[in-house]
Amino acid sequence: MQLSLQNFSTLVERMAASVQGAAQSLLDMTVGSVLRAILEANASIALWLQWLIVQCLATTRLATSTGIDCDSFGGDFGFVRLPAVAASGAVTFARFTPSISAFVPAGTVVSTAANTQSFLVIGDMANPAYSAADDGFTLAAGVASLNVAIVANVAGNNGNIQPNAISLLSSAIPGVDTVTNTAALTGGIDAESDSAFRARFGNFLASLSRATNVAIGSAIAGIQQGLSFAISENVNQAGATQMGFFVVTVDDGSGNPSASLLATVQQTVNAIRPVGTNFAVQGPVVSLANVSLTLTTSASTSHTGAVAAVSAAIEAYIASLPVGAKLSYTRLAQLGYDASGAVTNLSGLLLNNSTADLVPSPFGVVRAGTVTVT
Repeated sequence: MQLSLQNFSTLVERMAASVQGAAQSLLDMTVGSVLRAILEANASIALWLQWLIVQCLATTRLATSTGIDCDSFGGDFGFVRLPAVAASGAVTFARFTPSISAFVPAGTVVSTAANTQSFLVIGDMANPAYSAADDGFTLAAGVASLNVAIVANVAGNNGNIQPNAISLLSSAIPGVDTVTNTAALTGGIDAESDSAFRARFGNFLASLSRATNVAIGSAIAGIQQGLSFAISENVNQAGATQMGFFVVTVDDGSGNPSASLLATVQQTVNAIRPVGTNFAVQGPVVSLANVSLTLTTSASTSHTGAVAAVSAAIEAYIASLPVGAKLSYTRLAQLGYDASGAVTNLSGLLLNNSTADLVPSPFGVVRAGTVTVT
């Protein structure tokens, strides 16, 4: 049953008509009269009750709920909103006179020039300069600079910053003079939006008690944000036909998902796979996209700014391509024009020294190699 909403004037008019219809003589309902004041007071209460009913109806349906009401609705089904993901990357610590050794402890905070975004140095066992015992990185005497891994202090899209945006140290480090990020920080994603939450909830319900592609995909999508995947049926990892076997190729945007992420996907898929089947979970085969182009910009604008905007737009678009998606050559030109209003023409556009689309190999994904914009 649909609620018929009424405004204040309509409520007062209908109350007045009802009261007058029950009276044997003409009633005084002019502005300022006692009876009109009583009717208007009742209409105000009716408006308030009507608003409460609307609020109640909105929060009892997922389609009209927002924020914590969405979370509450999904919580009854054990379905939770995917949290924000922190951006990550690397910074370079450098010094002018590398005559003595220096030590950068894990946990060191660096930030952008305006101090609007801060980042935390994290341990990295793959870095030969890192010591697990000391929990930090050592710049040996004679070494002028060192790259270390960092992660945003606050998860979300705001952590995705452009190259050379970081320049501040939260506290002085003896033997270190400067810090900067030569490459952009990427991977930051805001918490799942209400619309994405609703869409995923529908897939979640549709996949219950089933072992279909939709069910497997819904389970993978619920692990974390930013995942893309492809499910290949009746083939093995070599690409040969093998009935009853399927391959799940997963990427988190990096082209090289971690072993822990792949293990989590393995466990998740195993919980809902069809009985009598076998499967494998793997990272993608990366096809690098090397892009080069030359911009022509209007004289009254900043050519350097346009170059940075176009480079960032192309890199972000390639990073967003899901597993199995091709990179369109003509799409690159569109990205160039859309990225900056200063761009008046593009020339010399090449994708891997060609003018053809880049199609990834089986179980593959396209990721950015060298993007050169001049």
